[in-house]
Order: sequence, then structure tokens, then C-alpha cells
Amino acid sequence: MVKRFEKNPILTTMDIQPSQPGWVVECVLNPGVFRFEGKTWLLLRVAERPVQLAGKVSFPIMREDGSMRVLEFDQKDPKLRLDDPRIVGYNGKNYLSTYSHLRLVCSEDGVHFTEPTDLPTKIFGKGVLETFGIEDCRVSLIDGVYHLTYTQVSENGVGVGLMQTTDWRNFTRKGMILPPTNKDCALFEEKIGGKYYCLHRPSGNGLGGNFIWVSSSNDLLHWGIHHCILRTRERWWDSARVGAGAAPIRTSAGWLEIYHGADHHDRYCLGAILLDLNDPSKVLARSHDPLLEPLADYELTGFFGNVVFTNGHVVNGDELTLYYGASDEVICGATLSIEGVLEGLLKGG
Repeated sequence: MVKRFEKNPILTTMDIQPSQPGWVVECVLNPGVFRFEGKTWLLLRVAERPVQLAGKVSFPIMREDGSMRVLEFDQKDPKLRLDDPRIVGYNGKNYLSTYSHLRLVCSEDGVHFTEPTDLPTKIFGKGVLETFGIEDCRVSLIDGVYHLTYTQVSENGVGVGLMQTTDWRNFTRKGMILPPTNKDCALFEEKIGGKYYCLHRPSGNGLGGNFIWVSSSNDLLHWGIHHCILRTRERWWDSARVGAGAAPIRTSAGWLEIYHGADHHDRYCLGAILLDLNDPSKVLARSHDPLLEPLADYELTGFFGNVVFTNGHVVNGDELTLYYGASDEVICGATLSIEGVLEGLLKGG
């Protein structure tokens, strides 16, 4: 059902220049996707840090005034914890091992991407809620405005931020719209019953879990009427956490959403759910087997292997082109039939 691009991975760390001298790009991953001026655009997450010196661990964090500070620790320091490559733990406090910003690239054919020369290409964190970076942006086009929902990370926690633009030159930052701990926010691209809707993933602490919720809003800023619509399934491929991909796709059968699921070994796969057109809190069908699972070498090994993760796609008739991050390090693409996915869902596949 899914056909990977022959040229996968289509973007690697070698294709993107670091934003600062003396830094190195460790990962390019999880792009938001949109069409603009006749081209396909990816809004990449670029994770970078200083070149690592022997026996040392260093990583950047942003000060509130926007300048960067680099923290460095000795690898033999007993207060240091490095069991997860994404996290640096020191003296009971956690930091991210890299600092992420968003980077624009574009393509005429949807396969070969380059940074544009006529647009600002880098979007950095700003303010006290983004000092550890900004990540994993979804892009939804609503009434001619591009809405960017993305993950804000700081020592205050992980929440959902919103930016808006019409020309990709000027941006309006709306701040945090869903407080910690929350991420994976995807906006529906049209109103339902006069209201805006979004999918998002608050995380439970002790009670609850990493489940997908749906909420509604009158203004895209203030969200309420929350419903938990998709829970993890014990002993399944999505047993540990689930989260939304890109904007749900309107079909005659319902809203089609490609989502990610992870098991307790941190193996990430992609599946699908179908939501009622008039009431997206009603789940009509859910994938039994993954649509896409890590099988290729570039999906199995990397910065954080055994991962496929999408938060962006392009719809062209029946063809859905997914752009996804693999092994938390590179960008890939795949195509599939929307009708084929719906047929599988409605048959219980």
C-alpha cells in the first residue's frame, strides 16, 4: 500500500548548514509540509549543537534575550546521565542534547529540496517558553492563512505554540495555545459546525497516558470541550503513546488522520484513524496493522533508530504523499492511495 521514494532519504544532515559557526547539524527531521507559489515546501526541524570534544558533553540553550549559552560537562562526572541520546541529565535536571529550530526548503518536484534565496529560511525560538528550542511543526492552511502549530520546549515544560503567516516573510506569534505537557497539535483546515477543531496529545502523569484528544475553539487561541478519542493499546505496536500527524484529510467517508504510535521499546510506526465528518470526537475506524513501519536501513539506525514519524503531507487527488522523519535523523517520502487506506480501515485492516 505504501511506496517509499526511491531516493530516500531525500534530506540528510549533510544537506543542511548549521546556523552557527562551530556547530554541527545532528538531525533533520519531522517536517511540516505545505504548497506555496507552485512548489512543495518543507518546514524542517533542524537539531544542532557544538562540535563535541573528546571526553566532554556540550549543548546549547537560549537565554531569554535570544542569545545562546553553551553548557559543557565532563563525561566522567557522576552527576551526568546520558542513557537517552535526546536528553542530558545533570544533577537531577534534564536538558535537551540538541537545540532545534525550523528551516524552510522547497522543491519543484517534491523530491529534490533546496533552501530558497528569496525568503527568510530560519525560524528560531523566542522568549522564556522556547529556550530549549522549537520542534515538529504542523502547517494548516485555513482561509488563506498558514497556521503553524509547533512544540515549545523550555525548563518550564513542553507545550504547543502558534504562529501565523500569509507570505512566509512576516510571522505573527500567538504564544502558547495548549499548556504543558502537550504536543502533536494538528488543526483541521475548515470549521465544523461553526467551530475550529484540533487534535493534540496531552500527557498524563500517573493517571492517564499519551493519548490523542480533540478540542474545539472559536478563535484558534482558546480551546475547550476536550474529548479523549484514541488511547494506546497494550501489547500492540501503539502500546506506549499515540500522536497526531498532519491536518486531517476530508474524505466522503470521514476525516482521515495519519497518526504515529510507539511501543514500549520506542519503536515508532504510522497508522490511520477515520473520524466522523460532523463530530470528529467519534472514531469510526482504526488501523489494525501499521501503514508504515521502520524496515529500511535508514529507518532502523540513526540518532534514535527504529522510528518513522510524520507531521506533514501533500494531497493530490487520491494520492497522499507523506514526508516523514526516519531514525530521528533524516527526511524521507512515501506515497499511498487515500482510497486504499480507507478501504483497509473500513474492512478492519
